[in-house]
Amino acid sequence: MTSATHPYTALTPDVVQDALGHIGLWGDGRLAALNSFENRVYQIHLESPFEGHAQVVAKFYRPGRWSDAQIAEEHAFAAELVAAEIPAVPPLVVNGQTLHHFGGFAFAVSPRRGGRRPELDDFEVLEWIGRFLARIHSVGAARPFVERPALDVAGFGHEPRDWLIEHRMVAPEVQTAWSAALGEALALIEAHPVLRANAPADEDGIRRIRLHGDCHPGNILWTPEGQPGAGPHFVDLDDARTGPAVQDLWMLLSGDRRQQTQQLGALVDGYEQFRPFDRRELVLIEPLRTLRLIHYSAWIARRWEDPAFPINFPWFGSRDYWQGQVDMLVEQIEEMQNPPLMA
Repeated sequence: MTSATHPYTALTPDVVQDALGHIGLWGDGRLAALNSFENRVYQIHLESPFEGHAQVVAKFYRPGRWSDAQIAEEHAFAAELVAAEIPAVPPLVVNGQTLHHFGGFAFAVSPRRGGRRPELDDFEVLEWIGRFLARIHSVGAARPFVERPALDVAGFGHEPRDWLIEHRMVAPEVQTAWSAALGEALALIEAHPVLRANAPADEDGIRRIRLHGDCHPGNILWTPEGQPGAGPHFVDLDDARTGPAVQDLWMLLSGDRRQQTQQLGALVDGYEQFRPFDRRELVLIEPLRTLRLIHYSAWIARRWEDPAFPINFPWFGSRDYWQGQVDMLVEQIEEMQNPPLMA
């Protein structure tokens, strides 16, 4: 059931404009909502440019998800990337700070960057992205996150499972099958020490570093060659967290095993021009994919009172949906027992 009192129902266009005015950025009335479910993101035209930017993007963080200290680490990571001349899109410093508050919302303002989704069937594009991912990871390896959580089986597997069961979200007709498949999948994931909660950092020799964390094609803006700023711009560090480097590579793979192997090869070819890639991490691709699958169901369920979710995920919660989850878990169990992709 949706709730008329959900915090985002109060985030009207007037409130968005007032929030920017509160920090001295005055919109000219033109405002467009951008595609985002976790947060609310708006493109806004300014009456007067700010530091040369006539348009900005304002991100209003979902209340209760991140603490100010955790958001500050996201912003600091973005600033480190920019200082290393990596094409990330950082929040603007306005009145001496990057994080602002208005009307019960934490928000940040960033420059508007144009671009399109990268053509991931082009191996030169993948190699180019791989080079920048290596540079991101070199910065990410320089120091740890203190406030932001790690990507592990506790946060992406056990906790979502327990929440879904406690709140009776799984269709009763398939709950037994779902629980059995999920238990088998989690046991396979836990065989990898780097994905266990609070495991020693060097238990399996795979290093945990600061990551983009959600490096899917929609979070890479591509500018074609021959245009200013050609290549990728990495946006939305909202899910930045600590984990193995391969987390930022596997979401760029698609298709059958042969296609994914070729794509991975191009990514790693680019990556290794700037940083060694530990091939022991390749065995983590399917466990990480499985954790994302588990987490995704709980993510939708937790957000159901947000009016945007029933509209955009009308199929969620049905018996067919949960049977589909069982089927995908069974497939992932098989994939996790197959030899990993090679690069």
